[in-house]
Amino acid sequence: MDYHWRGELGSWRLLLLLLLLAAWKVGSGQLHYSVPEEAKHGTFVGRIAQDLGLELAELVPRLFRVASKRHRDLLEVNLQNGILFVNSRIDREELCGRSAECSIHLEVIVDRPLQVFHVDVEVKDVNDNPPVFRVKDQKLFVSESRMPDSRFPLEGASDADVGANSVLTYRLSSHDYFMLDVNSKNDENKLVELVLRKSLDREDAPAHHLFLTATDGGKPELTGTVQLLVTVLDVNDNAPTFEQSEYEVRIFENADNGTTVIKLNASDPDEGANGAISYSFNSLVETMVIDHFSIDRNTGEIVIRGNLDFEQENLYKILIDATDKGHPPMAGHCTVLVRILDKNDNVPEIALTSLSLPVREDAQFGTVIALISVNDLDSGANGQVTCSLMPHVPFKLVSTFKNYYSLVLDSALDRESVSAYELVVTARDGGSPSLWATASLSVEVADVNDNAPAFAQPEYTVFVKENNPPGCHIFTVSARDADAQENALVSYSLVERRVGERSLSSYISVHTESGKVYALQPLDHEELELLQFQVSARDAGVPPLGSNVTLQVFVLDENDNAPALLEPRVGGTGGAASELVPRSVGAGHVVAKVRAVDADSGYNAWLSYELQPAASSPRIPFRVGLYTGEISTTRVLDEADSPRHRLLVLVKDHGEPALTATATVLVSLVESGQAPKASSRQSAGVLGPEAALVDVNVYLIIAICAVSSLLVLTLLLYTALRCSALPTEGGCRAGKPTLVCSSAVGSWSYSQQQPQRVCSGEGPPKTDLMAFSPCLPPDLGSVDVGEEQDLNVDHGLKVSPFKFRTHKFYLWKL
Repeated sequence: MDYHWRGELGSWRLLLLLLLLAAWKVGSGQLHYSVPEEAKHGTFVGRIAQDLGLELAELVPRLFRVASKRHRDLLEVNLQNGILFVNSRIDREELCGRSAECSIHLEVIVDRPLQVFHVDVEVKDVNDNPPVFRVKDQKLFVSESRMPDSRFPLEGASDADVGANSVLTYRLSSHDYFMLDVNSKNDENKLVELVLRKSLDREDAPAHHLFLTATDGGKPELTGTVQLLVTVLDVNDNAPTFEQSEYEVRIFENADNGTTVIKLNASDPDEGANGAISYSFNSLVETMVIDHFSIDRNTGEIVIRGNLDFEQENLYKILIDATDKGHPPMAGHCTVLVRILDKNDNVPEIALTSLSLPVREDAQFGTVIALISVNDLDSGANGQVTCSLMPHVPFKLVSTFKNYYSLVLDSALDRESVSAYELVVTARDGGSPSLWATASLSVEVADVNDNAPAFAQPEYTVFVKENNPPGCHIFTVSARDADAQENALVSYSLVERRVGERSLSSYISVHTESGKVYALQPLDHEELELLQFQVSARDAGVPPLGSNVTLQVFVLDENDNAPALLEPRVGGTGGAASELVPRSVGAGHVVAKVRAVDADSGYNAWLSYELQPAASSPRIPFRVGLYTGEISTTRVLDEADSPRHRLLVLVKDHGEPALTATATVLVSLVESGQAPKASSRQSAGVLGPEAALVDVNVYLIIAICAVSSLLVLTLLLYTALRCSALPTEGGCRAGKPTLVCSSAVGSWSYSQQQPQRVCSGEGPPKTDLMAFSPCLPPDLGSVDVGEEQDLNVDHGLKVSPFKFRTHKFYLWKL
């Protein structure tokens, strides 16, 4: 019982000691764990929550977390059980290199309330790296004159592990002439030497092959082997030596060929030929060293023989041999490290890819046109490149990543203004002086149907003579479309409408492609004076666009209608009218009146009357009014006059050529008492109104002339004021419309000029435009002579009709 109590007391003491130790650790806030390198994922490291005295249920509410500045991802804590485990591969050599101690420091932070704990996890080394020799073969040259116990240092092996795993032991293959001696100053520095056991005899054995094996102290052991090739030389006791075993030189990459890199100097205590030294590259030197450098065999001067390029190679390791001229020669060795310094000698390179061409002119802002990448082989500021775009173009460069840009649309395009852009991208580096390169890019703007066909003017006036041949070309319309290709392909068509009771297409047609306008049938001025219609021009775009132009086709009159005699007073060309005239009438008595009309217009409808002379009776006491057609006596009739007169009146228009008609009037002279009463009453009924008509016409002409004179004076005054400011050319000057009255013919004259010039020269004045109103008796006043016909005197001139009361007036240009 006593022993049990004492044992139990000892157990309590041990438990109390452990609790005190745990409390001390928790109070100090630091834990220590260890884990072997290369441990698998999920390997247990420690119960960190339990060791820190934290409850598992508190880990999440108190925001338990583990932080490490550089190695957080190597270890992780399971918040469910509070266990610290390996999260990813741990390589001690990568983590700590050759350091003897290697640990991962973790900070454990707990909020609410805030507590910070420090945890060190020691990474233990495992023997995962074998000993490694730098070269596979080590060559030694040993003079046969070397004494026994001569030592030849060998290059040892290296082991990336630490501790016992890196403690190397060496073993030499069995040999009669050589043995191995390892001088261990410390574990990190062991001097491995080959010791000559007895004198060499070159003639007996010129070379010796040995194997040196290095074994580390790990479990299991790992080994590495190198072959030793010992060449026995003839007597030449001293080899050349350099002042330094390694030289370092810095030189710019743009150094010229022939530039001295370094001048080496080796010494040999021997005399004569054994002390004469020649320099050369070691046989292990790489080909690129020989391509870029050369060495003077006598002076040891290394110079540049090929262009150096920092971007291709920035470090050259040159192994130099200094060999004396003894027999056998002996050599000393050194290494020259040549570091190449960068210069700004590379122009930036520009690459254009993913070109989206051409660009539609209705493309939206931000549309990517091309991808641009730049590159500079230099380093540092010399390789930092910035890009810019030629200004004043509707594009811009947007940086998407380092040295990558997008060419995007920045403003609206209009192909009709600019159909293509020549862009220049400039890439400039940050060197001093700066180098730059450019790349040209042609951006074509694709057309969009955004322009409708346009005519030069909204309306055209065309003059066509009547009686034209069917299908004759009367005009050509032309519309221009600013777009391109099919969007600018214009087709023409009529805008159909009704002309009276007929369709427009029965009169006119338009050629779809050329825009030529044709008259499909002869036009008749007497039927149609003005034909106004529209021609549509439409492009072939999608959707199509179009516009219209108005054509005013004036049908000009031709003299194609002969004067027509009116019934019942005059029957026709073959008929005759009879009149009874008392012999007692005096001079100027109106005997009869010839009435005629002309369906034409203007001059073509201006009629004149002539009395044809009779062969049988040359002495006729009658005359006819030139423009009135009134037949009157020229004198007092007497007994000598023939009782019967056959008068032939020629009615002629003023067309070219003139057309005529003939009226026959039979006049019988009777005594005053012999005239029948009925005839007297008829004569009174007829002559009375005719005389009244003459009187009315006279007063009407006087009144019209008076009004016209006032109008003419006003127009002349206005024309004089306008023309006084205009320059004159010869006899031609600009004129205004002038209205004059000609009492001699009983008609109106109207002179009209708008853009033309009126030329006034020698000779009697001639009006440009004249309007006529036939003098008709009251009973024929309702007849519309010509029915609003235009006069065609000169092709290409515009004529216009106007009315005065019940009579028509016509304007034309002479």
